[in-house]
Amino acid sequence: MQPVAEPIRELSGLDPRSLPDEVLRSPEPLVLRSLAAQWPMVGAARESAPAAIDYLKRFDHGGMPVAATVAPPPAGGRVFYDEDLSGFNFRREQVPLAVVLDTLCKYLDDPAPPSIYLASTTIDTFLPGFRAENDLALGGRDPLASIWIGNRSRIPAHQDVPDNLACVVAGRRRVTLFPPDQLENLYIGPLDHTPAGQAVSLVDFHAPDHARFPRFAEALRHARGAVLEPGDAVFIPSMWWHHMEGLDAFNVLVNYWWRQSPAWMDTPMNALMLAIMCVRDLPPVERAIWKDVFDHYVFDYDEAAVAGHIPEPARRALAPLDEARARHLRALLLKRLNR
Repeated sequence: MQPVAEPIRELSGLDPRSLPDEVLRSPEPLVLRSLAAQWPMVGAARESAPAAIDYLKRFDHGGMPVAATVAPPPAGGRVFYDEDLSGFNFRREQVPLAVVLDTLCKYLDDPAPPSIYLASTTIDTFLPGFRAENDLALGGRDPLASIWIGNRSRIPAHQDVPDNLACVVAGRRRVTLFPPDQLENLYIGPLDHTPAGQAVSLVDFHAPDHARFPRFAEALRHARGAVLEPGDAVFIPSMWWHHMEGLDAFNVLVNYWWRQSPAWMDTPMNALMLAIMCVRDLPPVERAIWKDVFDHYVFDYDEAAVAGHIPEPARRALAPLDEARARHLRALLLKRLNR
């Protein structure tokens, strides 16, 4: 069973050398058809999976090993927890990239292979020269460019803080997206014990247990989806939930990651973890007081209301944040946490 999703809005005919800013700042997800269709990598993938593998090997210079994830055939490609969520249904191995590619090639015709994938890996480090032939211009942004290589796999719905432009360059991929406000309806697992860094939905999208996860039906009402062919791309705004499924025996995804905020700003997830540690389990009356405090200083912040009575040079953390103030706060916080 696949979720029935409203189609993601599609654009076509965009110039990969000059993407409009309204695309890269869109608050809604977008499918960008044929955006990377002229890449040599896509051309090789359209020829055959072995041709795509050979093309990637051109840029592998046998450097550092990569972290490969392997799940047994019974997992059905779903990279997930074990039965009681105490561990996971896969193992990770440090191996040369060539070994990953050769193993994927070995299983191309196997109807029930193990799930094998190389998670988001920095292209310039592990495939130097690849971007000289396969790249996008992102309007002056300096994104982190990474590559995902694997076979048929299912990555549970999760969020990422950066904006993401994901280009399918080999194999087909089904993407299912949900707005950030579907947090409650997606039944998210532990925040501090995750398969790959981000908290994930516990719902199996191929066989949703509606008795165990009744609100998932409401999440599906807000789902958006698309099947992407080689050369297509999808723009996923910050914090949109995304479930990713590789549909073919060889899949490659090139991701561009960037944030709309300055690079020196820390991830909000750290603030959430600290709030869980320090605020969540306070007595209700105290917690309500701290909610007002957070609203005043963070969510409803207005410099004049918060600090207008303080001389500007003395406002420090109550003034709009800059890199120097962020470094000061980080040092202060580390000192307090290490007491």
